[in-house]
Amino acid sequence: MDTSDPEIRFDANGVCNHCQAFKSVKCKGWFPGPEGQPRLKALLNTIRSSSGKRDYDCILGLSGGIDSSFLALKAREWNLRPLVVHVDAGWNSELAVANIERLVSHCNFDLHTHVVDWEEMRDLHLAFLRSGIPNQDVPQDHIFFSSLYHFAMRNGIRYILSGGNLATEGIFPSSWHGSAMDAINLRSIHSTFGERPLRNYKTIGFFDYYLWYPVVRRMRTVRPLNFIPYVKSQALKELVDTVGFKPYPRKHGESLFTKVFQNHLLPVRYGYDKRRPHLSSLIVSGQLTREEALDELAKPLYEPLELANDLDYFCKKLRVSPSEFDGFMTAPRRRHTDFPNFGSRYRLLKSIQAAVQRISGRRFANYS
Repeated sequence: MDTSDPEIRFDANGVCNHCQAFKSVKCKGWFPGPEGQPRLKALLNTIRSSSGKRDYDCILGLSGGIDSSFLALKAREWNLRPLVVHVDAGWNSELAVANIERLVSHCNFDLHTHVVDWEEMRDLHLAFLRSGIPNQDVPQDHIFFSSLYHFAMRNGIRYILSGGNLATEGIFPSSWHGSAMDAINLRSIHSTFGERPLRNYKTIGFFDYYLWYPVVRRMRTVRPLNFIPYVKSQALKELVDTVGFKPYPRKHGESLFTKVFQNHLLPVRYGYDKRRPHLSSLIVSGQLTREEALDELAKPLYEPLELANDLDYFCKKLRVSPSEFDGFMTAPRRRHTDFPNFGSRYRLLKSIQAAVQRISGRRFANYS
């Protein structure tokens, strides 16, 4: 990490706040050794016993990326019965579609693909590009998560399996952007810069996400990869050997939008290179040395011809001219906090949660 995170701090020994936070967080939620086995067993037993006579005991969002794909493979190994949901937001690569088909066929899982209304999705993408905020992936990320919750509710499922994990995502600068689950922020940006109503794009409100689902409906998003020795290179090898999974040439190659956003728009326009937190996570989890990470960081984010081809497709898909895209890249930069957001509600909720935890001695969280 570097000062592209304006909140980075170093102690007297030169250790930054990200490494310090990782050490404190991993003690509470990261168990890659033998201590994770009983925790994983207890979690799996709880999930299996939650379904009663229903067809599914959990729901799993499958993007086609390595984390969610490997989790699907493990779910089969653990004898779970997930309803697998894939959200097609219009940017799937052909390789991602093929990988998902291979995986679902091998695991013999039921797959439901939710195809997002493209005209609404396009309008949201353009609204966010006009807004000038860094996190352009919010329209995709929000509909991915909201679809999982809506499908879980419809099928009486309490547990959502997430491929999120501390081993590969344990470090991320919160200063770079806000929460993808902030529907207030999403709708504010869309109402300011969008051109058509959102009739089919379903959001999750603050009350639903933080109170209704976890407290009233007792739903939990669980991250089983935190209870096993999850090494990304080994996970990829297992996927290749087991189901014929085809690796993507770049991180997030399963979505062309995310590929362009993370490898071009974000570093060029804002100076945020997401390889930094990703590689830092691999360092602190023992999967890379710092020297190896620096060598990886020295490689170009894009080859010129590949970038030109991807930008051409990107612009044609969104129906904007190259000059319009250049305008997005040079327009005034804004923060998500320049628009209404759930920040004050979130801070109030966390203060109440902290007080309840102090009194009860119990920890409350949306994620396990």
